[in-house]
Amino acid sequence: MKVKISADSTCDLSQELLEKYQVTIAPLSVIIDGDSHKDGVDVTPENIFRAVDLGKKVQTAAVNQFEYEELFGNLLKENDAVVHFCISREMSSCYSDACEAARKLGNVYVVDSRNLSTGIGLLVLEACELAAMGKSAEEIFNTIEARKEKVVTTFVVQDIGYLYRGGRCSGLEALGAKMLKIRPSIVVHDGKMSPGKKYRGSYEHYLKHYIRDVLKETEDVDYKRIFITHSPCEDGMAEFAADCVREYGHFREILDTTAGGTVCVHCGPNTLGILFMRK
Repeated sequence: MKVKISADSTCDLSQELLEKYQVTIAPLSVIIDGDSHKDGVDVTPENIFRAVDLGKKVQTAAVNQFEYEELFGNLLKENDAVVHFCISREMSSCYSDACEAARKLGNVYVVDSRNLSTGIGLLVLEACELAAMGKSAEEIFNTIEARKEKVVTTFVVQDIGYLYRGGRCSGLEALGAKMLKIRPSIVVHDGKMSPGKKYRGSYEHYLKHYIRDVLKETEDVDYKRIFITHSPCEDGMAEFAADCVREYGHFREILDTTAGGTVCVHCGPNTLGILFMRK
């Protein structure tokens, strides 16, 4: 059986990884003052941050059922089945629309990742490896369903204003964080984003403590791979994070990726997270 793996653009896999694993992407939309753009196609995080600085209204929109039908239909012309990964249904309507398209076409297995960014990407790469081993679409789907709760997704936000504009925190929280220069961490649990520990200081200071806290407090870490995923950030910030990861965990593969437009709309510049799995 020839199985194709596809995913929403929110998986934040680099172009290099998409090509290496032959993953097809369904882009979400980024809407800037009413003009719609495709995430990763004709809009970049830099475009988004520039628009926000100019006071423009920036929103995101899910992939709709018609777009999924078109994507899955094209993939099924050359494959026996498709396994598609969606951002958590708690964060977007992508999953429900993808399921409707899958029911109409058949031979499409839709995974609610219960995650975002490379928390999805980790599952996508595992699915690609299973497909390369000759596993059926149903076997891949069932294996991933059993594994998806093992994903550890956390990140630290430097500008909480983006979370406020996206409805992820209150105005009072945003004002307090700005005044006190607090860098809040966000944890994805059960498909939702929840507040984690709070940090202060330069990125060298708070990243070191954040990475130490996450890796030391997680039991049974799978050291196969870890993502360091970030929005466009200060020079040296991602490299510093990688050095911290090496200090606290002996991962066989450390992957540096830049967050796509959808994630950047809600998290802003200088956001950085570490994403890995438990055994």
